[in-house]
Amino acid sequence: MAKRYSTLGRYPTTRLRRNRREDWSRRLVAEHKLSVNDLIWPVFVQEGKNARTPVASMPGVDRLSVDLFVEAAKQARDLGIPAVAIFPETDPAAKTPDAREAYNPDGLVCRAISAVKKSVPGIGILCDVALDPFNSDGHDGIVRDGIILNDESVEALVKQAIVQTEAGADIQAPSDMMDGRIGAIRKALDDKGYQHEQIMSYAAKYASAFYNPFRDAIGSSGALKGDKKTYQMDYANTDEALREVGFDIEEGADMVMVKPGMPYLDVVRRVKDAFGVPTYAYQVSGEYAMLKGAADRGWLDWDKVLIETLTGFKRAGCDGILTYGAVDAARLLAKK
Repeated sequence: MAKRYSTLGRYPTTRLRRNRREDWSRRLVAEHKLSVNDLIWPVFVQEGKNARTPVASMPGVDRLSVDLFVEAAKQARDLGIPAVAIFPETDPAAKTPDAREAYNPDGLVCRAISAVKKSVPGIGILCDVALDPFNSDGHDGIVRDGIILNDESVEALVKQAIVQTEAGADIQAPSDMMDGRIGAIRKALDDKGYQHEQIMSYAAKYASAFYNPFRDAIGSSGALKGDKKTYQMDYANTDEALREVGFDIEEGADMVMVKPGMPYLDVVRRVKDAFGVPTYAYQVSGEYAMLKGAADRGWLDWDKVLIETLTGFKRAGCDGILTYGAVDAARLLAKK
């Protein structure tokens, strides 16, 4: 590659700064464009009425009661954001070892889905499929004798995906990393007549230290026993990520995701190059907290680093990004 580029001109005949000289020229030659159509906004929901609770470890992010979540979804739609993602804070009293609240059709998530579908036409709803918000052990799967059970967990995940789809969710996004769950969910959806509802698989989700603020937001940090390294991926591995993505595509995933985002953009690039399917990444809570916390202290310019990092996702091959900064990014992009 270096040899090829060395034949493409010599200074002073070639001056690469010519194309950078003016704003209009920089816009003409830009290789990657970030737009509002690339954004998915994750939102935390909670019980209550007209209730808003700040997440201390995520400056500027609040948990919202369902009525306020509906207003937030309207805001997102009006800004042109294509979809919102729902993550619940579950009452500790409702958490059980079998995580059965995950598939309660009258639970918080299903009520939030139904409320948005009734009041905010034109916006997509993505729903997490995982047991950690509902599991008294804080894990994405069912735990027995210290072991996270795969097949029993998949059975619960299938039930969760079905009730969320019945409530009106457009995209089921399994984030649990259990083996075989994409195929099981796809079959169950098809058998129920939901052949057109989408699956966005968290296909390469790593056991990362960047998730802690998220766990604060959904109230699972205190419940978690041990770690998630037996089912989430080792951050040293990328070949394994391609195997995970390949399996999920074969099992019926319509879109795939890499999580976290910025430390794993090399994985995004490999996934996009290898499979060419719609590929997403999640700018997770720890990434957001680092940038926003530094900006609040005057160490970084939030608007600039937000757009720069999201453009980096696009440059790496992302077709879209889940980011807590989606609303801010949409407003900034509208000004350009």
